[in-house]
Amino acid sequence: MNIFTLFNFLNATLATFVLLVGSIKNVAFMGVVICNTLIGIIQELNAKRIVDKLSLISATKAKVIRGGKEEKISLNEVVVDDLVILESGNQVFCDSIILEGSCEVNESLITGESDPVYKKVGDEILSGSFIVSGKVKTQVKSVGKDNYAAIITSEAKTVRVKKSKILNSLNKIIKTISFVIVPLGIILFLKQISLENNVLQNAVVNTVAALIGMIPEGLILLTSTVFAVSVIRLARYRVSIQQLHSVEMLARIDILCLDKTGTLTDGNVEFVDFIKIDDDVNEREILSALALHLDSNATTNALKEKFCLDVSWEVDDIIPFSSSRKWSGVSFKKIGTFVIGAFEFVVKNQNEKIKKIVNKYSSNYRVLLLAKSNYGFNGRKLPKNLKVLGLILLRDNIRKEAIKTLEYFKEQEVDLKIISGDNVLTVLDIVRRLGLDITNNYVDASTIANDQEMREAALKYDIFGRTNPHQKKIIVETLQESGKTVGFVGDGVNDVLALKQADCAIALGSGSDASKSVSEVVLLDSNFDAMPHVVHEGRRTINNIQRSATLFLVKTIYATVLAIIFLFINLPYPYEPIQLSLTSVFTIGIPAFILAIEPNNEKVKGNFLTNVISRAMPAALTNVVSTMLIMIIGLVLGLTLKETTTLSVILIAFMGFMLLYKISYPFNLVRKMLMVFVILGFLSGVLGAPNLFSLTELTLKLWIIIVILIGVAIFNFKFFTNLYYKVRKKYPKYFE
Repeated sequence: MNIFTLFNFLNATLATFVLLVGSIKNVAFMGVVICNTLIGIIQELNAKRIVDKLSLISATKAKVIRGGKEEKISLNEVVVDDLVILESGNQVFCDSIILEGSCEVNESLITGESDPVYKKVGDEILSGSFIVSGKVKTQVKSVGKDNYAAIITSEAKTVRVKKSKILNSLNKIIKTISFVIVPLGIILFLKQISLENNVLQNAVVNTVAALIGMIPEGLILLTSTVFAVSVIRLARYRVSIQQLHSVEMLARIDILCLDKTGTLTDGNVEFVDFIKIDDDVNEREILSALALHLDSNATTNALKEKFCLDVSWEVDDIIPFSSSRKWSGVSFKKIGTFVIGAFEFVVKNQNEKIKKIVNKYSSNYRVLLLAKSNYGFNGRKLPKNLKVLGLILLRDNIRKEAIKTLEYFKEQEVDLKIISGDNVLTVLDIVRRLGLDITNNYVDASTIANDQEMREAALKYDIFGRTNPHQKKIIVETLQESGKTVGFVGDGVNDVLALKQADCAIALGSGSDASKSVSEVVLLDSNFDAMPHVVHEGRRTINNIQRSATLFLVKTIYATVLAIIFLFINLPYPYEPIQLSLTSVFTIGIPAFILAIEPNNEKVKGNFLTNVISRAMPAALTNVVSTMLIMIIGLVLGLTLKETTTLSVILIAFMGFMLLYKISYPFNLVRKMLMVFVILGFLSGVLGAPNLFSLTELTLKLWIIIVILIGVAIFNFKFFTNLYYKVRKKYPKYFE
């Protein structure tokens, strides 16, 4: 990928032409191309090695039954006819047939339909879907390329590819250059060969000089290298980056949406108390039975720790918990049906007395209802005649690092939205304990009637309780439509739709397979405090690539404009490739690389392409004017072509150093040393080896002209800079 690129092909072709006419020293520009390519390959290989290592750590394991025993194996070890256990949160990796149990499956990543589909014995479940609730034993029907998801598309199980704004901008530049470089090169060569006393070698060398000036060699590779370095750095904090450019999107977010459970809290809950509504209820026996048969999750785990009686009631039916239902239950033969769930979803005709009790405890605890019916489940619906037996009080454990991390995002002017499936009063309690000042701006999403009302609420409120997966997605969509860049942090199956929709999806390593499979960033240790490091790395990446790209585009713009001008004048193109290699190394190559790996935590502002062009255009136009002015002075004063070329090379280098000074300010030790090094390096080439670079020795007359032209260049640079900002202010829509 780094070797067989359009620009490398063009550079190799141009180098071949130069070699064919015998100008060996002018092939020096290929040295820069080769170095850039090698650096890019080495860094991306390092990044890939680290990503593969982290992926191995967080890789999903398949739970299979072999030889009558359960064992966990890598997904690529699963074969046809293997018996696989799938439970809530698992992503289905092979097309399979259910042998035992039942479950609800979300097939949205394949079909686009978000409603869970009930599956029972004999039904087929497809790869790319994920288990919302329930537990099943399945037999693998097909693997690898024979899977349904693989047949439809190789990307069916993963998040849609979210494009990088930086890469999009660079691709626009590449397309523009690719469109003009070949026809412009042919016409310029024909013009140069037609000049009086101009031989084939000079025409080829001059044309190649113009074209390599137009090519921003190394820019794409530098960008990939910077992204790769970010991946390597973030690996130190146990952060796995699924796509190289993912860190860019988190650095750009305006709003960060957080699912409370597992992000602000650690996903574990503590049983606090049972409040009896029915004085005759034996909660220890009932809750022990329910904890034994319901799917393992934070709630049932808390109940198992507290209630562990050996209850041998015969099970008739089980309805596992799902985030859309907000309840789960078990029907026991000759005993009755018991349901645990949220008050709003279990008690349809809400009893005001019970509601007051629920609200009383919800401000400090997570409250679940325990209810009983003498009837069985109505399909997948609640049984009739439910009677409330009591309230289960649970408390979430807040992540210690969450407070500091949320304060960081507030300082960075990133808006926060807390989205949860829990009671809004419980969410408020968590938010208060975290010290956030958004506790007066909340809504119970279960009271919102339709999508339109949900869209209005998304823009109005900051805390959402009782949200279902579809509503979470609506919130993210609405914020994006309002022009915001949205990040979403989640860990559960109920977060998948929102994660898939978000501009940057961040999953916790302890989260479900489904949430990790659709996320670009995975916090392997589930450490929320790693988030600021991701933002810092993203800012460093964007800001530094922006600065480096400015240096590259100055050369591209002025070389393109200059080539067009020389189509209409009867003068030889003033540069040779080796001269541009000298200026490029010291004004672009070395500075761009050093600046690209520097720390930079400035907030990302503006459009990438607009920012780059606004900095590059004044310097590029100044170079064009300086070159044409030197051509005129050369004709008036009778200077040789070598003398005018020497003046042009020095003026271009000076403008490069001036731009480098501007984008490096304020200076630190590294930037000061960089400025001194590149200036001395360039002067050593001009003064120490003029013949190597086809330059002439500087006389007093040339020094005087240089000083005058430098003064003119400074004036022109300021003029074009002011002109650019005036035009931008007058016509802002063209610079968005």
